[in-house]
Amino acid sequence: MRKLAVCVALLALVAAACGDDADETGGGAVAEPAPTQAPAVEEPAVEEPEPDAPTQAPAVEEPAVEAPEPDAPAVEEPAVEEPAAADPMAVDLSGVCPDPLVLQTDWYPSPEHGYAYYLIGEAGTLDPQNGIYRGPLLDTGIDLEIRAGGPYLGFQPMTTTMQLDDGIHMGYANTDEQIAAFDVIPTVAVAAPFEINPQILMWNPEEFSFSSFDEIGQAGTTVVYFGGAVYIDYMVDAGILSADQVDPSYDGTPARFVAANGSFVQQGFASSEPWFYENALEEWSKPVQYLLVHDSGFEVYAQPLAVRAEALDGLRPCLELVVPIFQQAVLDHYANPDPTSALILDIVENLESPWVLYPGQMDYSAATALEFGLVGNGPDDIVGNFDEARMERFVQLLKDVLDGVPEDIEATDLYTNEFIDPSIGF
Repeated sequence: MRKLAVCVALLALVAAACGDDADETGGGAVAEPAPTQAPAVEEPAVEEPEPDAPTQAPAVEEPAVEAPEPDAPAVEEPAVEEPAAADPMAVDLSGVCPDPLVLQTDWYPSPEHGYAYYLIGEAGTLDPQNGIYRGPLLDTGIDLEIRAGGPYLGFQPMTTTMQLDDGIHMGYANTDEQIAAFDVIPTVAVAAPFEINPQILMWNPEEFSFSSFDEIGQAGTTVVYFGGAVYIDYMVDAGILSADQVDPSYDGTPARFVAANGSFVQQGFASSEPWFYENALEEWSKPVQYLLVHDSGFEVYAQPLAVRAEALDGLRPCLELVVPIFQQAVLDHYANPDPTSALILDIVENLESPWVLYPGQMDYSAATALEFGLVGNGPDDIVGNFDEARMERFVQLLKDVLDGVPEDIEATDLYTNEFIDPSIGF
């Protein structure tokens, strides 16, 4: 009975608890309409303006905030990045280039060779009998060997010597010489330090007053030159000169010209002979007049650096690094030619040869080269590169007027600009 009473009491408590829960649930049921009405009121007030806000804000802020941001990198990029790759001289050529790298010139050490001797400076040693100057090529880890030409080659063209001596890696080969030797030894020019050929025809102004090459031809005046000069062949075949007035017996000395009082026309260099004849040659000591061969329409590249076509691939890694060095050397030498001029004068003085140069001649050469544009940029802002249209005109010119020029030869067979650094120029 006691247990029954406890159970009845417990049941009563549970019932009371359930009654309380029901009252709380009922309180919630009375509040139900509030949440239903609240969203209904808030929905149009809160949600509808929201799409308008983001749509209008970007329209106002976009041009004012976003547009300046892309311009900032464009201003900073060239100022920071370009100077980092500005020094073509700071390269290591060891293991990449032959050592020594051999450069064959076309004459005695001369003012026109200054940029090459600049690369060695006073650190080289001279072989006075063979006309060879060798020393470290800047701080590149290899030597440069500069070999004199002219009498040291038996007055043979450089291409002939290059054919016989594969130890010559680069040499001075005028474009006309390249074409003349192409069937025997094809060469590819990789840099053109001279923009205009310094070659001239000169005479005594007391004897003649020529103003054009046609006038020389019409007068029938003898023209004395080194045998094998293609520009004379061009002038004869083009009808500018006649075959009976040209004389290929020039030996490089002034004796005959002086003895004849300049009563014939003789070859020379605009950057050398005019000063020498007027200021250093006591037997003459007066001006000469001249015309640049370039102005006859014979727009050859003079003394470009050329390699054997068959050696090009093997030298390619070296040329990629060393050609920009030669480009920069042209700028550096002509910016301050005095140190290298003094070096060349010393070399010439110590050669076992009759060749003579003078300080004033060196000064005149550098000044004339800049004044007449013998060195300088081409039609662009680059020094040392070849102009494609000019090369095509020149090759066609020789095909038209000279016998024996291969008909299938193309201008691009003779040169390449692939190693030229386009950032280097006057």
